[in-house]
Amino acid sequence: MAAADPTADALPLGSEADIVACRQKVRLLAQQLKFTLVDQTKMVTAASELARNTLVHGGGGRMRWEIVRKGLRDGLRLQFEDQGPGIADTELALSDGWSSGKGMGLGLPGSKRLVQEFELKSAPGRGTCVTITRWK
Repeated sequence: MAAADPTADALPLGSEADIVACRQKVRLLAQQLKFTLVDQTKMVTAASELARNTLVHGGGGRMRWEIVRKGLRDGLRLQFEDQGPGIADTELALSDGWSSGKGMGLGLPGSKRLVQEFELKSAPGRGTCVTITRWK
């Protein structure tokens, strides 16, 4: 596996190895932003869940990242995109315990609780895009 380009703003999510690379990249970005260890862990955990969803339910996709600024605060924004089957009922998908597969139904709602901003866009046949942001 080739090393990820440190200047890139996106990583592919097509394999288990890509999920590991995603977690490593998010941890590095959170450390560079001087997030606390707790906030680093929250962001890495949310990213791991969303990357896995992208791979398992969306058939693969990518994670994009950007460092964002709001006033004097810095943040990390991550976007997980796939071209999979989409989610018919996003409200239901964000409820605890609902799962489209064999999981525990904690991925989307659990990820939402770990960040300060969460946006889910999806439609049947059009894929899914989840954007999360955590502020320092």
